[in-house]
Amino acid sequence: MTPEPFRIAIPQADLDDLHRRLDNTRWAADFGNEDWHYGVEAGWLREMVHYWRHEFDWRAQEAAINAFPHYRIELEGVPIHFVHVRGKGPKPVPLLLTHGWPWTFWDYRGLIGPLTDPAAHGLDPSLSFDLVIPSLPGYGFSTPLRKTGISVPEIARMWVTLMRDVLGYDRFGAAGGDYGAAITGQLGHAHAGHLIGIYQTMVTFPGYDLGAMRAEDFAADEQWMLARNVEAAPMIVSHITVQSHDPQTLAYAMVDSPVGTAAWLWERRRAWSDWDESVFEVMDRDALCTLASIYWLNGSIGTSFRLYREFFSASGDRMFIPLSHDRTPVIEAPAGYGLYPKEVILVPRAVADRHADVRQWNILPRGGHFAPAEQPDLVAGELRSFFGMLR
Repeated sequence: MTPEPFRIAIPQADLDDLHRRLDNTRWAADFGNEDWHYGVEAGWLREMVHYWRHEFDWRAQEAAINAFPHYRIELEGVPIHFVHVRGKGPKPVPLLLTHGWPWTFWDYRGLIGPLTDPAAHGLDPSLSFDLVIPSLPGYGFSTPLRKTGISVPEIARMWVTLMRDVLGYDRFGAAGGDYGAAITGQLGHAHAGHLIGIYQTMVTFPGYDLGAMRAEDFAADEQWMLARNVEAAPMIVSHITVQSHDPQTLAYAMVDSPVGTAAWLWERRRAWSDWDESVFEVMDRDALCTLASIYWLNGSIGTSFRLYREFFSASGDRMFIPLSHDRTPVIEAPAGYGLYPKEVILVPRAVADRHADVRQWNILPRGGHFAPAEQPDLVAGELRSFFGMLR
């Protein structure tokens, strides 16, 4: 299997169509919603959409994305897009970075330079990485998705094929957040023989239902985690419910409406990130517009929802990945965890120790659900520290 070089080139007709749709948006009435009590506030959204239409330059973003080497390959009947950047330094560590929803592969852009060419960023050149950053099936440029039944175990299996059989890395590291964390955990569980180690920015374990955590699992100095879980629970229920039960119904609206897509994505980026006065402190308008453009321009917003249906229907509507074997610990590969204070689900150390070979456990000072995009320097430092000890 040989991957084909790939270059992102959105047809101008699609950009023109996007602009026409933005110009002709039929706006919903919004009143009494200055505090976002009912969802995305219209004034904020109108300002963002105006920027997207009149100031955002997709071609400039496209050029920045294309500055890195992209490839496509078909695995198990599924088109997979990935970025592959080789490290500059002695014996780079192969590292697979997996995103979640509503992320894209481009959320890892701030890690690429520091991890592949540390000397150019004033860092120790002795530890560099070969980075492989795929788009999940049905997301971004891993399209079109025309196959059902693809969930976390299937993606983890495809990632092993990609890393081992396609790229020639018999052993590699893996890291991820959101669904990327679940897939990374599955790699450390079902494919540990090929893993140097795993690192998660959101703690998950196969065979463990995150909804089953008990208050007594949290130590005295972890009560803030329990409070955050209670605070964040209402923020994640709406998208999980609709995307896991009737994703195709929602897909028709989102694929048709770029403003609908943007509102759905941007609300979550705003709600789940760690900022003080404005979300623009951690992701600027161009980043948010690039996110919405990648999801809308090729219709992948619709197929991105399918993973929720596949995942939750296979787990009985729980946040649960069935075990592939009964050995212990569940995650046999060495594991590192970074807990970012505005993450939407936080797991106590006692639970982690029961399920994984924990080698690194750090609570970071800043960051939310999109830590690699929000705080790339912190995440890059975590990865250097964790994989440095495993060399």
